[in-house]
Amino acid sequence: MGDIIKLDSVQDYNELLGVETLHPLVSVVDMSQLEMIRHSRKNFGFYCIILKQLHCGPLLYGRNQYDYREGTLVFVAPGQVAGNNDNGETLNPHGWILMFHPDLLRGTSLDKQMKEYTFFSYESNEALHMSERERQIVINCFNEIREELEHAIDKHSKQIIVANIEVLLNHCVRFYDRQFVTREIVNRDLLSRFENLLNSYFNSDKPQQFGLPSVAWCSGELHLSSNYFGDLIKKETGKSAQEYIQLTTIERAKELLSEGKRSVSEIAYILGFKYPHHLSRLFKKVAGVSPNEYRRVS
Repeated sequence: MGDIIKLDSVQDYNELLGVETLHPLVSVVDMSQLEMIRHSRKNFGFYCIILKQLHCGPLLYGRNQYDYREGTLVFVAPGQVAGNNDNGETLNPHGWILMFHPDLLRGTSLDKQMKEYTFFSYESNEALHMSERERQIVINCFNEIREELEHAIDKHSKQIIVANIEVLLNHCVRFYDRQFVTREIVNRDLLSRFENLLNSYFNSDKPQQFGLPSVAWCSGELHLSSNYFGDLIKKETGKSAQEYIQLTTIERAKELLSEGKRSVSEIAYILGFKYPHHLSRLFKKVAGVSPNEYRRVS
């Protein structure tokens, strides 16, 4: 029931699905052409983009409804586990699967850019919900890759396939930008929760116990993946989550300095800095003056 199927290669997944392998490093599967399949949890050794056809009706984002019933994209990176435990049910799936091995990208510009597509590290509840127009663009990209795979492999195949994957990924960046915008109310609420989380942290003894709050800790407390959280904060504030934490930390340092009751060393300890000069360095970087200089003019 809880077994995880290890898929090291594209061919491993093709065999599991019962489809022919046209290229050892990349495959496009139209799930509507598959026989009945069962649930399984899979450990992927390659990248996988899964278009799920949904018929769940409108989704409620904040106070508004957005009808993205046409499809959802889920992104899986090598080493990740995805899927559901086998409960005995069989599925007649609809959707598409694009799988490509990291070796396909070796020596290409896309290989160096993959880390910029942070949605491969998002959680499944942070998937990309698409409109009909967006879904059709994605399917067109899948078809372009599949048509190339159906030709005999030659010296141009890799370049053309990788170029089409890059076009698809760049469309996904645009679609996620749209999703961040359409979820503006939800995002503002998250930003407010983030601010409250930091304020609560600095009002407790946690800084003395654990040091400064990390992006990973904050995202975990807000039940988001670090990458999705970081991308969302960047979209909302123009600053990275780490920069936002640093700004909040220095604002709290300014408050304590203005009170005039504690030394810089005491304030550094209260805020969770390991050494006082770490506070002084960050303060000068963010505020443009040293803590003592700030105290003299405040």
